[in-house]
Amino acid sequence: MDEMVTVGPGSGPERKRSPLVLVGLGAVLAVLIAVVVTVGAVRNNAAEGDQVSKTGTSSERAPVRNPNGSAGFGKSDVDVFGRGVDIPDSPAGVALEQNPAAQLQSDAPGWLTAAPRPASGEGVWQRVFGGPVVRFSTSDGPARIEGKAAVGFAHTPQGAALAAEQIYWRTNANPRDREMLVRLVQVTPQYLAEYDRLVAEGKVSDRLPEKLRPLLFASDAFRIESYTEETALIQFARKARETVDGQPTWVGMRLAVVWRDGDWKLTAVSGEQQVQIDSLRSIEGWTQW
Repeated sequence: MDEMVTVGPGSGPERKRSPLVLVGLGAVLAVLIAVVVTVGAVRNNAAEGDQVSKTGTSSERAPVRNPNGSAGFGKSDVDVFGRGVDIPDSPAGVALEQNPAAQLQSDAPGWLTAAPRPASGEGVWQRVFGGPVVRFSTSDGPARIEGKAAVGFAHTPQGAALAAEQIYWRTNANPRDREMLVRLVQVTPQYLAEYDRLVAEGKVSDRLPEKLRPLLFASDAFRIESYTEETALIQFARKARETVDGQPTWVGMRLAVVWRDGDWKLTAVSGEQQVQIDSLRSIEGWTQW
């Protein structure tokens, strides 16, 4: 059984709020947990000589066409686990050419459990804004990059999963971009008023902390916990370098989206709400990207 850990917001009147608090405190804590276990285990794994799974460099991955007809990537990189990451020419990323025929229909096997397509290729994993690594597809979006926003996600479980992480990291990598926040996140007037107050008081950071950027690696898998035509709740698993009894572990994070105005929007979570972070012993049965 997964070990559940409930985490509340930080305290202290002078504490400067992380930008991640505005969309969900849980994720910044999940990231910090991952940082702690990663730093310690990188040394341990190096000493043990374990092999890191390398998904290849740009020369080993097949290119995926994008709507502009050009590669759109200057170089590739690897994350702390040795997995390939493409660096787009545009910090906001490069949308891949879409093939809607590849989307699953609601009566098809794997409707709730299939991964978006393709599974690999140039541009499938991109590091945006110099930090977060997010998933792109040719089947379920995003269809376009408009400014800093990724839009045009399919009205499917796969589209919901892609949108949730894309929007989450884009808004948190650009915490003072109010226009993008309003466009991509389902916010209430009260939430927006609180956001404006925090910005005015200088309590919203300009950017993600530099020390976290190298460790914002991709999630390993996702699981659709609930899905309707209007809403979706998705849990994401990010690998930790901590092991238990020699077995890998993951940090889980839940994000919720709603279907509005022909696209998925992230549901905002205020800093006053408690957020659950899951310490996962297994991702068996999850959808691996």
